[in-house]
Formats: sequence, C-alpha cells, structure tokens
Amino acid sequence: MSLETGAVKMALGVSIILASLLAMTGGEAVADRGEPSDQSASIRDMGRAPGVLPSGPLNAITDVAGVRVGQVTLNHGDSVRTGVTAILPHGGDLFRDKVPAGLKVANGYGKLAGATQIVELGEIESPIVLTNTLSVGAAMEGVVRWTLQQAGHEDIRSVNAVVGETNDGGLNDIRGLHVRPEHVIAAIESATTGPVAEGAVGAGTGTIAFGFKGGIGTASRQLPQSLGGFTVGVLVQSNYGGLLTIDGVPVGAEIGRYYLKDAVEAEKPDGSIMIVVATDAPLSDRNLERLAERAFAGLARTGAAYSNGSGDYAIAFSTHEGVRRTVARREAPAMIEDWPNDRMSPLFVAVAEASEEAILNSMFKATTTRSVVNGREVVIEALDVERVRTILDRARPLSVRP
Repeated sequence: MSLETGAVKMALGVSIILASLLAMTGGEAVADRGEPSDQSASIRDMGRAPGVLPSGPLNAITDVAGVRVGQVTLNHGDSVRTGVTAILPHGGDLFRDKVPAGLKVANGYGKLAGATQIVELGEIESPIVLTNTLSVGAAMEGVVRWTLQQAGHEDIRSVNAVVGETNDGGLNDIRGLHVRPEHVIAAIESATTGPVAEGAVGAGTGTIAFGFKGGIGTASRQLPQSLGGFTVGVLVQSNYGGLLTIDGVPVGAEIGRYYLKDAVEAEKPDGSIMIVVATDAPLSDRNLERLAERAFAGLARTGAAYSNGSGDYAIAFSTHEGVRRTVARREAPAMIEDWPNDRMSPLFVAVAEASEEAILNSMFKATTTRSVVNGREVVIEALDVERVRTILDRARPLSVRP
C-alpha cells in the first residue's frame, strides 16, 4: 500500500470515528489539525517573545521533526467543555521503537498515569495523551486499545499508557465522563506534523489559568549550530493560578485578578499544568529529566503559585535516532549517543523560554467560554489582548528593552 493510499484510508477512518462520536454525543467532536483560533494576536504580535533564542518555523512542538499532535474537542450543549490532546513522539511503531524520556514533578497533586514506569525505565512506549482529571481511565483504555490494534502487536500483553490531566470542572460537566476511549483513538489517529491548534481546543477546551481562559499552547526554540543546532519544542495544557506575569510585568496585579488579592477574594491558585517537552538532541533519560525540570523555570516566570492543590508535571523525550530504544538495542548491549553534561545549558535556556511562551500562547489564543456548571452559568473571559498590550507598553516600552 502506498503512503498516499494509507494517508487517505487513515483520514477516512478518522472521519468515520468522528461521525459516530458526533451521533453518540449529540454535539461537536472535532479533530483539530491546526486551524487558527478566533483570537489571532499573540505575544509575538506585540513585538515581544520570552528570552533570546529564535523559535522554529512553526513556533510549535512539531518543529521537532517527526513529532505529531492530534486533538479532539468536545464542546456541545450547555456544559460539555472538554477534550483530548495526543502527542506522538514519532510516526513509527512507538511500542517497538521507544523513546528515552524523563519526568519531573513540581507539585504532585495530579493523576499522571504511566509515571512510575517512565521514572523506572526512562522511556515512553505510547502516545502521550492529555485530558481531564476524571477521564484518565477512559484515556488509558483508548491508548491501550489503539496500541493493541496496530499491526505486529498481536503478542503485546502490557502497555504503559501515558496520560496526563488537569481538572476542567470549572467549565465542564466533568462528572458526566464525556471523554470516551473512541475520542482518544480519534485524537491519536488524527495526529499530524505541522501547525498546532491552540487555546480552547482539545484538552484545553475547559481549562482556566490565572482566572482567565487557559488552554493548549505550544512554542519552540532552535539552538545555533555552534551549540548543537537542536530544536526544543513544548506543548502545555494550562489550568493553574498565581499572579499572571508577562515579559516580567505583573499584568495580573494591574488587571486586579490574582491569588491572595486582599486575602479574601475568590481567586484561587489551584489547578494544574501539563508540560510536554520534545527535542531532537541525543539525550539520555537522565538528562531528559534535567531538561524537564528546567521547564518549570518558564512556568515560574509566568507567575505560577505552585499551590498545594496544583499538579505541575513536565515530561521530556528525545526523538534522536541515536538514542531511540529500538528492538535491537534492547536485546543486546548497544552503543548510543550521549550529549555531554557540559553542553546542556543552552538546552536548559531553550526549554525555559519555550515553556514560558507556550503558556502565554495558551492564554493569548484562547477565547471567552460560557458554560453551565451545577445549574449556574459560568463565563470565563479570555485575556483582553489590547489591554495587555497597553500595560506592557507602559511598563516596559520596547525602545528601552535590553
């Protein structure tokens, strides 16, 4: 079968899955392939971008060659505001050709499935799926079913499904368990390279950040050839609180919406964030763990509170062929590439910058979302981009920036 024929059959299969899901849910089940959001302005449109390194051409996690992203958005009725986002490290057999990976936890109030095996073995053998807190079980089933259905997997009896979550119950009927295994399979099957939809899509459909609409965000950084020429890409599911800070400016304080304001108001820092980091640098699982840890530097720069009730997780993996855990390399001693510790610092800078920008993109690209939760109408506003622009220009005019 040709690649073109295979692609057509895959697209047809995804369309059939989505059509059946639409009939079951009575509403919208959309596989997002990178369509622009209604809110087009970004931090870069204001002439600002975190850090000093250039982004990749897409400014997305898919700038790391081979990485694919697929999303299913569930946005229907009065109260269903949720979805699925799937990240595939490469387009081959993920179970047979595992990728080295590292995991770091800043605050462990979460339900990250597959975490202990990542820590123990330093590798990932499935798509990384993001969804809502109470749908982790359904997402795991979807990942397992998809893996078992792949050609050549007839002998598999164990799958470490990696599923992260944040709690979107502020906007979504989370107790309704609207995410089903079929949604997860559809997200995986629709995953492609290229642009990534951001904002209130996929697993970010019902999330809230700093009291504003959060969502899915992505960004990337490229190192110059003198530093290895590698790419670092980040995708986030933002759903946390604190004091929103943009380009070093406490925007949340200026707007008047932040945790601990007057110590009595309703703003809460609780929530979670999932940070997924991809790179084509030949890193060991040990150095991928170190890379994941530096993603929290970008999170801190946005004003995160790292609260008691927040689950703050970062997963990092490498796509480099020289470190991939292939069948042959797992059967006998093997030579693998290993980027030296002394040359890791530029990668640390890249992941911090990309994480910060991905978070900002998740909010800048989000749109105001309405829902009914427990019989009460809830409206979570998107950031007012023009107001943010005014605040930033007044606080740090571009002409005087270093």
